Amino acid sequence: MTRVKTVAGESLLIGALNACRSRLTAFIRRRTAVREDADDILQEVTYQLMNVEQPVENVAAWLFRAARNEMTDRARKKRELPLTGFFSGGEDESDFAEDELAETLFGVPQTPEDAYLREMLWEELEIALAELPADQREMFVQTELYGMSYKTLVAQTGVSQQALLSRKHKAVLYLRSRLRNVYDALIDSARG
Repeated sequence: MTRVKTVAGESLLIGALNACRSRLTAFIRRRTAVREDADDILQEVTYQLMNVEQPVENVAAWLFRAARNEMTDRARKKRELPLTGFFSGGEDESDFAEDELAETLFGVPQTPEDAYLREMLWEELEIALAELPADQREMFVQTELYGMSYKTLVAQTGVSQQALLSRKHKAVLYLRSRLRNVYDALIDSARG
């Protein structure tokens, strides 16, 4: 960590940060859609500044460059679609509650019908997983069913986290449509 001179109990680094904080905040917010993301980026950049090991001569320029780099890094990352959330988005939520599938698959059945529906969905999930390419199937199984972290999987496989996220994303998109059709058919037959 950098040792900085203090003036009246305040480091020069913090003073420089405070001097350009409003401009930096406005810069970040203009380039991000969600306010919480902008706040996270500002916090991350501030943390990076506090941990910089080299002397920083122009703190304002360094902050703006670090903020731009952080926004670029975040934009490049693909969002992970979790199992419990992959039915939301564009469809009527009352049509299919995303938690209903997770509850059916992972919850404790309350009735014989619930147990039967669970068994059928697990069978269909296994069939759908078998239809996926091996790398996508493995990524989905490791993260969703075994709860492994991407960090662990990167260390085990030597494959980048971005590639692993891409594999999982493709698997989720396929399973979304496949299980949605199966679930709807099972619910329709149970009602009819």
